[in-house]
Amino acid sequence: MSKKFNDRDLISYVGSINQFSPNVLKEVIEKNKQNPNLAVLIYSGGGLVESAEKMVNIMRHHYEDVVFIIPEMAMSAATIMCMSGDQIYMDYSSSLGPIDPQVQNKEGHFVPALGYLDKVNEIIEKSNNGNCSQAEYMLLTQQDLGVLRRYEQARDLSVSLLKKWLVQYKFKNWSKHNSTGKKVTNQEKEERAEEIATKFCDHKHWHSHSRYISIQELGASNIRLVIEDFGQNRDLSEAVHKYHDLLLDYFQGLGQSFYIHCNTHLQSM
Repeated sequence: MSKKFNDRDLISYVGSINQFSPNVLKEVIEKNKQNPNLAVLIYSGGGLVESAEKMVNIMRHHYEDVVFIIPEMAMSAATIMCMSGDQIYMDYSSSLGPIDPQVQNKEGHFVPALGYLDKVNEIIEKSNNGNCSQAEYMLLTQQDLGVLRRYEQARDLSVSLLKKWLVQYKFKNWSKHNSTGKKVTNQEKEERAEEIATKFCDHKHWHSHSRYISIQELGASNIRLVIEDFGQNRDLSEAVHKYHDLLLDYFQGLGQSFYIHCNTHLQSM
């Protein structure tokens, strides 16, 4: 795709992150691994955070250094996965998303967990203040406490993984403060990771599970996450977008939930 990534294996992931994703990724890597480092070009609306965790563990078992390239979007669980990268590459049209984990409801559909939790907490607060309507009270009593607890666990896992991976990978070479030149302590790395995780998980701030967060907003004062802008390199930008557009055009008509392309190998599910 570009000489910049010649020393890396290149894997492209297109589609949702589901229960089958880790095993397919494992098979692709084991059949095609040639280099010690990896570049992952990703286009995903998200999916299961548990599967994202397993995929990161598989990649990190095989590769010393992993970078993520986002030509268009990597949302929700895909955002969390990108936070395990040593570097993240975006341009002005790329987007990450809030880390609102998707979980299966009683009907088997994937739904954003924080939306349910926020609504339940809102009704509980209204009840505590004596402002809960009869209809809201009925809705509250119909909630399955086990399901709500699973939603809370998915939320907590998302935040925990983001914090862990930022410190372990994204911040591993952050040794000095740009403003003062002072040494960065591990505690400071953990505090910054906590700030970023809290912001990404702030459902009330983003208002929507599908909110697009741009490279400009990621670098703003309220997040301050360092992102590599591949749009500054014209040749690299053209190569990334041509390859990405080709993948989407090819995969669009296949009707599969996700696709993995690795140099000469292709698998879909």
